[in-house]
Amino acid sequence: MVKKIFLYVLLAVVSIVGIGFPIVKNPVNWYEYPLIPGLEENAKIIFFHVPTSWLTVIAFFMSTYFSIKYLRKKNIIDDAKAYTSAQLGMIFCILATVTGAVWAKFAWGSFWSWDPRQTSIFAILLIYGALFALRSAIEDEQKRATLSAVYSSIAFVTVPFFIFIMPRIMKGLHPGSADDSTAGPLVNFKMNGNMQVVFYLSLLGFTLLYAWMWDIGYRSYLLKEKIEKSEKKD
Repeated sequence: MVKKIFLYVLLAVVSIVGIGFPIVKNPVNWYEYPLIPGLEENAKIIFFHVPTSWLTVIAFFMSTYFSIKYLRKKNIIDDAKAYTSAQLGMIFCILATVTGAVWAKFAWGSFWSWDPRQTSIFAILLIYGALFALRSAIEDEQKRATLSAVYSSIAFVTVPFFIFIMPRIMKGLHPGSADDSTAGPLVNFKMNGNMQVVFYLSLLGFTLLYAWMWDIGYRSYLLKEKIEKSEKKD
């Protein structure tokens, strides 16, 4: 409870400081954002698309962390934490894919063009989709948790490659690809100061949202499992 209160207070402080700084610095134009050629107002999807992509990596990493922890201690609570984080990872991965497709429609003229970035995130969806298929096919709790933990630990090895390496070593349309000399017109340190404030606050807000959803999610999963076990005994 104390940790949750601390997180909410931290978010409030950062929000007040972050939003207040540009207002004091430039009280007239603090809310204005420069238009990026070719994207215009559509560039603002960065405030949603990038945080969801960021949380995809974070959620799958946390799933792997608790999976390894389960393999070491065989505590079923760690399996619940890993499973819940993997579920959230899939949700954010789907959101990143959808928002990326919307952005691609305005930037490239098509929702899907099999750009290396789009291909890589599609591969991740398939890899982690198989994890849920694996879990649903096994009824024994311990066996399910063990096999899921092993699979999750191996699956995460592909995430850094598909997210950070493959899209940058291949030519593509997405900012940051091998033939992009500007390293991407949106996410860089030359971003307008007002946009940076909203962007980093969005990252923080989404991260706290993930933490809140994960905390509720794994507790709900454990409660559900407990109720199902008691029903079987009766």
